[in-house]
Amino acid sequence: MAKKNFLIDMDGVLVHGAKMIPGADKFIESLIQDKRKFGILTNNSKYTTRDLAHRLKQSGLEIDESRIFTSAIATANFLGQQRAGGTAFVIGEVGLAEAIHRQGFVQTSIHPDFVVLGETFSYNLDQITKGIRLINEGSRFIATNPDPSGPSESGIVPATGAMAALIEKVTGKSAFFVGKPNPLMMRTALNHFNMHSEDTYMVGDRMDTDVLAGTSAGMETILVLSGSTKFEDIDQYPYRPKHVLGSVAEIDLTKLK
Repeated sequence: MAKKNFLIDMDGVLVHGAKMIPGADKFIESLIQDKRKFGILTNNSKYTTRDLAHRLKQSGLEIDESRIFTSAIATANFLGQQRAGGTAFVIGEVGLAEAIHRQGFVQTSIHPDFVVLGETFSYNLDQITKGIRLINEGSRFIATNPDPSGPSESGIVPATGAMAALIEKVTGKSAFFVGKPNPLMMRTALNHFNMHSEDTYMVGDRMDTDVLAGTSAGMETILVLSGSTKFEDIDQYPYRPKHVLGSVAEIDLTKLK
């Protein structure tokens, strides 16, 4: 029987901000030694894959950028399929802007086809206001991911989902979220890494994105309690992960064929 692959969330699973979660390096080493195919799948759209690989290295994790797939890339791919060579007003960081540029899009605030919201270090009220007005004028509202918050070294921080809720409230128009738990993100990532859902574990720290995404895509899921979800939170959801562990340090590949 072929060994199963792994799609692994990043924040709360491998790192907390700039700090590696203890044992994450040993887990990655074990995947490589066991010749497992794996990819890092993150809803974080702030950084390019090269930036993320560097950040992981600074944390003590040697992971090539070819193994990293972000919601920014998935969002850019989706936009390209919707309207090749289109236009977008982007609220986000370089990871999202670069991915959209690579799809041949022009970024503009003049009657764009799309308003695209992603993660950012500091949301600018003027940009948010401009995005709201463009959406009211007819631009389609796309967001990289629905996470309302994310983990950091000092505690939770507001994320794209929280800001999207504000924009939705003002405009009365719902965002289309490309990232986890949208099965579109999972299918795009599986294709990117040449994996199949039946042969791949999804490892994450959130029930509402990682576990839901994996379950919706027909994958077996591993929830780690090193990030956003506590053990007592699990029963709030109608679905359950296949495995629940304290962190990736507890994943035993000999028991996961």
